[in-house]
Amino acid sequence: MTPRRQAFAPVVTPATRLLILGSLPGEASLAAGRYYAHPRNQFWHLAGAVIGDPALPERNYADRLSALGAAGIGMWDTIAAARRRGSLDSAIRDAETAPLRALTDRLTMLRGVAFNGATAARIGRAALAGSGLALIDLPSSSPAHAAVTLAQKRERWMICQDFLA
Repeated sequence: MTPRRQAFAPVVTPATRLLILGSLPGEASLAAGRYYAHPRNQFWHLAGAVIGDPALPERNYADRLSALGAAGIGMWDTIAAARRRGSLDSAIRDAETAPLRALTDRLTMLRGVAFNGATAARIGRAALAGSGLALIDLPSSSPAHAAVTLAQKRERWMICQDFLA
């Protein structure tokens, strides 16, 4: 039977102004117990560019989370649990959508939600329709999304800065 995978808890503060949502943590992240733990995932490079901290990927995990929180960025996933063998979004089955509205409703400073990849965007847009929040689709930081270069991704991700000012 295909294993059931659980998402991590959201990482937010009362001052979160931008929430970045992925789909579901991959195998490397689940094994490490950390968001975006795969060494080739570009999330920390992209987030570092957004907050003006190019050294973010080299920091320890707790410091990375603190830096994002201080900048007003929170993160979570659009899927609370699902069956999936491996790490690819295309292998996700029986997905249970995370209670996104419950989270966004309690984040009083939240200005926008950014989706890290197409699967997160599809699920998140459906869950947050009518919320009044700005919803932004970003190219996936996943190493499986290699058709777009890091420089191209960085250019698109910089829109996130508009929600942090």
